[in-house]
Amino acid sequence: MSWLVTGGAGYIGSHVVRALAAEGLEPVVLDDLSSGIEAFVPEGVPFVRGTLLDGDLIANTLEAHGVTGVVHVAGYKYAGVSVQRPLHTYEQNVTGTATLLEAMAGRGVDRIVFSSSAAVYGTPSTDLVTEDTAKSPESPYGESKLIGEWLLRDQGVATGLRHTSLRYFNVVGSGEPNLYDASPHNLFPLVFQALLDGRTPKIFGDDYGTPDGTCVRDYVHVADLAVSHAVAAKKLDAGERLETAYNLGSGAGVSVRQIMDAMAEATGIAFTPEIGPRRPGDPDRIVAEGVLAGRDLDWKMRHTLLEMVSSAWEARRSAE
Repeated sequence: MSWLVTGGAGYIGSHVVRALAAEGLEPVVLDDLSSGIEAFVPEGVPFVRGTLLDGDLIANTLEAHGVTGVVHVAGYKYAGVSVQRPLHTYEQNVTGTATLLEAMAGRGVDRIVFSSSAAVYGTPSTDLVTEDTAKSPESPYGESKLIGEWLLRDQGVATGLRHTSLRYFNVVGSGEPNLYDASPHNLFPLVFQALLDGRTPKIFGDDYGTPDGTCVRDYVHVADLAVSHAVAAKKLDAGERLETAYNLGSGAGVSVRQIMDAMAEATGIAFTPEIGPRRPGDPDRIVAEGVLAGRDLDWKMRHTLLEMVSSAWEARRSAE
């Protein structure tokens, strides 16, 4: 059985491709390489270069490879930048998802695992987010992910589409030494680049209501995340019932200062981070609960913080 992985040449998608293969599912990658890297696609895995806005290409790919399900990871993922590029964000994430679902319906592909985001919650009023926490996205990116979930829901009612959406916060680490996070906006690559350039990383505010005064956030290892995508795909194949959405969260979180300490230890570059002013809108703590995903999707935190940082650093150095 073949599973199409949209965005399968990207940082998260490439790990999902490997997790599917490890579970005996046959991945096929569709990626426009706008942020993905073709070398991230494993040898022997079919690769189709193209955009989700091309419905004919998607339909032909589904038919040519006998695709029975889709893991939809592709999308424009830069929440902050989406505020300046709302129309582009909606085109890529909403129109693209609708085009994908239309092609799936036309080819009788009736199961999908959707890479959603904790951005659907916005800034929650509680510091432990559950699947029932109110949805209040604060960026076009977060809104587009919530609309994506609605599209799956409505298509499920209309056509019987079997689906689940996986929501997560900060994805870090690497499952293989050559798969790295190339995002220009994420914390880990930004800190690594600063250290490689000889600059001192900065912490924005150290007077929050947390044990060490710095913000606490949810960081999860990309390989752990990929495992749960593959488990969800297998369960949809088996006709098992899944929740419409799951949080892939640590339940605990780590502080920015703890991240910086682990960075110094993993890289061997001693530094004391600069302390800058708070950024507007940064809450003290946001952490997601992962109980439902632990019950249904073999979700667990298999890596320590130091392992997350060390694996990410090793992979980043492979790009030099």
